[in-house]
Amino acid sequence: MKNKTNIIFIYADDLGQGMLSCYGQQHFSTPNIDRLAGEGMRFTQAYGCAFCAPSRASMMTGLHDCHRGTWTYTRGGIYNQLSAGQITLREIDELIHTTGLQAGANEVFLPQVAADSGYVTGQIGKCEWGFDTTGDRIRRHGWQYHYGYYDHARCHGFYPPFLFENGQMVEIRGNTHPDCGVHLDWESPQNSEIRQDRKGKAVYSQDIFDQKIKDFLQQHRNTPFFLYHPSQLPHGPIAIPEIHPEVKDNPHLTPFEKEYASMILRLDQTVGLILEELERLGIDDRTMIVFSSDNGHEVYALQQGRTTGRQQNLNGQPFDNIKTKFYSDMGGDIFNGNGGMAGLKWSSWEGGTRIPYLVRFPGVIEPDSVSDHMLANFDFMPTLANLIGVEMPAGKDGISFLPTLLGKSQQQHDFIVYASGQGPALVTADGWKLRYINQPEIFQLYDLKADYREENDLATDHPDLVDKLSQDLLTACDNDYRHGTPQAHYAAYPEPYT
Repeated sequence: MKNKTNIIFIYADDLGQGMLSCYGQQHFSTPNIDRLAGEGMRFTQAYGCAFCAPSRASMMTGLHDCHRGTWTYTRGGIYNQLSAGQITLREIDELIHTTGLQAGANEVFLPQVAADSGYVTGQIGKCEWGFDTTGDRIRRHGWQYHYGYYDHARCHGFYPPFLFENGQMVEIRGNTHPDCGVHLDWESPQNSEIRQDRKGKAVYSQDIFDQKIKDFLQQHRNTPFFLYHPSQLPHGPIAIPEIHPEVKDNPHLTPFEKEYASMILRLDQTVGLILEELERLGIDDRTMIVFSSDNGHEVYALQQGRTTGRQQNLNGQPFDNIKTKFYSDMGGDIFNGNGGMAGLKWSSWEGGTRIPYLVRFPGVIEPDSVSDHMLANFDFMPTLANLIGVEMPAGKDGISFLPTLLGKSQQQHDFIVYASGQGPALVTADGWKLRYINQPEIFQLYDLKADYREENDLATDHPDLVDKLSQDLLTACDNDYRHGTPQAHYAAYPEPYT
């Protein structure tokens, strides 16, 4: 058992490829995250989902998010009612475990693959199932230790008055805001004052998680482990105790943008802490680290006249996400967080779904290697199974990319699919992309190898290809394109909790 590979998966939140210096960020550097790339492999064509909940469910189940009847997620925020005394923990558990689909007795989740092979499994951070979860559900998924938030809505605040450890509520002394200190996205004098007011904001959540990560690594240094750290960073609203020294004097950034950059630099510090702790414990050479994000880029440093976000350009003209869409120059994103691609989170454009993906394993993966192998977040389950030498659970969609990590020939996906609010999309291994738009009902076709910015719709030029790919997409959606929308997976709480 001592010779088995440890696995650490660090999962950023709303982090576009372009926000990391190893993918081209110009306004600051992420040296510890870059170290993962420099000492391992960087993927250029990795895909998540359009937003957080399906991305996490997809990775946990090994299934893409366009199936019928695979999972459901609820509205977030139920734990805010707990803070307000409007509901009890027992009532929350009952609500969550009677709303929507529940896991079948034979369904296998990602951590179970490791646990069934003798691994200690731990989850520290944002909840891995949305938008609300419970300790029982997390244990059912195979996490033997878990610490963090149980509600995605509360994850938008970084000063929680309580968190959960193995199903038990843990008070965070000095944090008194029932909503964890959430505030508005748009910059204003009032918003700035709220952010700078530290009353009731004694402990920053990432500081708590860092210590719990260190404790977990120290406790399990002599046993094989799978540690999953879904960070809140850099999901907004922007909140950071202090501006990082690297960007403090940057003349090109506003104070709000410096705060946002500091959130990413704070995540980089966590990666550095993990690397340092692995070396200190003497287990660095038998630990594989994966770093990725749930979805593509989102703009949070919203400032009137400077940055507008996904809804409209700097001139106030709305994006319809059919003929007009977000690009960094049109929306005023000085960071170019989507790496020059189209779109943001929630969309099926490349900027909304293409994610950073880095893997480091000293002595196994060729340092400073780059791969254009197309992978999806649901490919990690078979990769984990392949790595630790166990059989892959049946009925899953993923393909192991361990051969690519080892520099060997690799089975390819013919295509991958993912859902969005406008409808599902399909990307082929040779670079064709089909977007289905549900209102109006149309298809768009792009050649990503020649047009990664998705500027030239070629659907009318290639009708036969559209016919073929649309049928492939329909089949993947279990014969109904509506399954490729978030609405197909949403389960509403009953009154009065809706």
